[in-house]
Amino acid sequence: VSKLSNSSFEAEFLQTHNAYRRQHGAPPLTINKNLCRSSQEWAEHLLSIRTLMHSNGEYGENVYYAWSSANKRLTGREAVESWYSEIKDYNFSRPGFSSKTGHFTQVVWKDTNEVGVGLATDGNTTFVVGQYLPAGNISNAGYFERNVLPAGSKVDFKSTPSGESRMCMDIILIELKV
Repeated sequence: VSKLSNSSFEAEFLQTHNAYRRQHGAPPLTINKNLCRSSQEWAEHLLSIRTLMHSNGEYGENVYYAWSSANKRLTGREAVESWYSEIKDYNFSRPGFSSKTGHFTQVVWKDTNEVGVGLATDGNTTFVVGQYLPAGNISNAGYFERNVLPAGSKVDFKSTPSGESRMCMDIILIELKV
């Protein structure tokens, strides 16, 4: 196992989340180092079993898989854009959870304020895990209406992050012995 520092992946992952969240009237996320550790462990596990699945932890979670024969390096933007693209299937006039839109709704979930990211790759296969606190996609009455706002929504933010950089990302390259 070798580690490559990759704070640019994490920074892009966070910036892409916050750009989409801003469009939907949701406050910016900050990095949570404990969630980063948990996300990283899960991403490494997914790579080791070569299967895309959720960890079923107490946080919100998005998972992403990519494969390339060209040893292409994934950007932090690509996973978030994939999750956000589910907006095309979200019905704002009938808000609620759907397995076809759950990644999108977690990205813009207004009450979520922290995220962690993990990435594991063997050079061709890549898994990205985003974990969120508080978790989104809560199906209690009124929660989706209050937390998944249409693009163009405005909201007053009581406070914004100080801009301090608290990156915690390391890319783990795992050499799989087959």
